[in-house]
Amino acid sequence: MSGGLVAGAPNVDPAVAALYDARPNETYPVPAIDLRTVDPTMLRQTVAYHTTAPVGSIVVDTSARHLYLVQANGKALRYGVGVGKEGLAFRGDAVIARKADWPHWTPTPAMIKREPKRYGPYAAGLDGGLENPLGARALYLYRGDTDTHFRIHGTTEPETIGHAVSSGCIRMMDQDVIDLYSRVPTGTHVRVLQGGGEQS
Repeated sequence: MSGGLVAGAPNVDPAVAALYDARPNETYPVPAIDLRTVDPTMLRQTVAYHTTAPVGSIVVDTSARHLYLVQANGKALRYGVGVGKEGLAFRGDAVIARKADWPHWTPTPAMIKREPKRYGPYAAGLDGGLENPLGARALYLYRGDTDTHFRIHGTTEPETIGHAVSSGCIRMMDQDVIDLYSRVPTGTHVRVLQGGGEQS
């Protein structure tokens, strides 16, 4: 995706579009994202952002469908996200206690109960890969030693970014979650806002 504006996505700068090219060197090669299916405001970019959260921490604004990696001098790296019922049920502070590259996925009992035909066949879990709903990376949020069952993860459905979907936590395009994963260590503080709050 170079040499002019992306076909079908006239508002996307080529340098930004290049962030969503294919990732052939991944364990499971990640295809390029058709940016015609994605709201341009959901694409990764540096923005002005004023927050009380410390530099290096993450703020997730579920209402705005944005995740902010807080940087110095009133800036943040902003990513678009999709949210689900589990994501909308979590509010407040947590810490990334575990990170996984091409994570194993097991639907929660609540997901199986809600949609048994869809999730029942995966009750024993699903190994990492392009069909895995957690996508290329997952960040697991804990409070103390307790797993909140809230995750920030990739997705096999980039067209859902910017929207609320039926299930799941906070989902990002695989290219974005790969980038975020590379920038944040375990122990990173995460603040989840519901109904707005801090503004960019």
